Amino acid sequence: MEYDASRSFLTDRCCPCHFVIAIAFRTSEARSIISRPLLLMKSNSVCGRETRKKVNASCFLAILILAGCSKQEQQSGPAPASLGPRLVLRGSNTIGEELGPRLITEYKREHPEAVFDLEFKGTSYGIGNLMGGFCDIACASKAVVPAQQAIARERGVEFKDYVLGSYAVAVIVNAANPVSNLTSNQVLALFTGSATNWNQAGGPDRPVHLLIRDPISGTHIGFKELAMANREYDSGARPLTNYQAIIEAVANDQNAVGYCGLDMVKRTDVKVASIDGVVPSIPSINQQKYAYARVLRFYTDAGKERPEAKRFIDFALSSRGQEILSQMGYATHP
Repeated sequence: MEYDASRSFLTDRCCPCHFVIAIAFRTSEARSIISRPLLLMKSNSVCGRETRKKVNASCFLAILILAGCSKQEQQSGPAPASLGPRLVLRGSNTIGEELGPRLITEYKREHPEAVFDLEFKGTSYGIGNLMGGFCDIACASKAVVPAQQAIARERGVEFKDYVLGSYAVAVIVNAANPVSNLTSNQVLALFTGSATNWNQAGGPDRPVHLLIRDPISGTHIGFKELAMANREYDSGARPLTNYQAIIEAVANDQNAVGYCGLDMVKRTDVKVASIDGVVPSIPSINQQKYAYARVLRFYTDAGKERPEAKRFIDFALSSRGQEILSQMGYATHP
């Protein structure tokens, strides 16, 4: 298996993570590293120390994903001809952390014979698995990009896109706080610590008490991507293990600011702040007016979609599946 720098795709079957590396190598910075085809599989060279030293920041994420491959995935050889009776899901942590397992639990009430195989390392990981024939469904919190589309075409893969709903985060403050609207720049300043007093966000002269999700949660990272331009949280932020704990803490502290899922605030002592004048709601999210939201998708390979996969997707899109999304603080699909 080799990377062809002139065509920017991987030839022959490979570990799904190598598709991510192929995409990373399309960048101008990364292509400058390569003056000849790069053998990806021979002696696990991509995982080797010397190769990693040569790859610059534009490829760093791809190498991290590759480093997480199992030994079986790193071995050369064709993808399995059949995935067997298991329904294999790979991809986004945003779906895999809580939503996916909850949907599966409810689905198995009606289909107790169903067997699932789950692994969530990120959207690109799921898309790579799907293109390599290693999974039935790629769970995605980001749309397929042109580079992935190009690789898919080369491999005869046709993405079939199912919009599951949207992941959205509401910024919350204590009901006694006079601040009801925040600009996206003010949210960035509050959560990165460049604004430490509410008077810097149109409020009273009081210190800001920052509440966030714990670092191991997908939401911790997701909010950084949506609202913080991937910058770091203020070092004084207090991490909590779930949204309800954040809501409770905000209710008990007039100086607190935190975040939670959509429509999760059911009490009068906490209020949801509008962002840039837009209140988070299903209509504002589906109309792409609310800033802190991301569409969640299931992708399959249209030509190889199995009935088992379609039945599970149909359940997720059904009224019962959408009810589960709503209960968990997600926006249902349009």
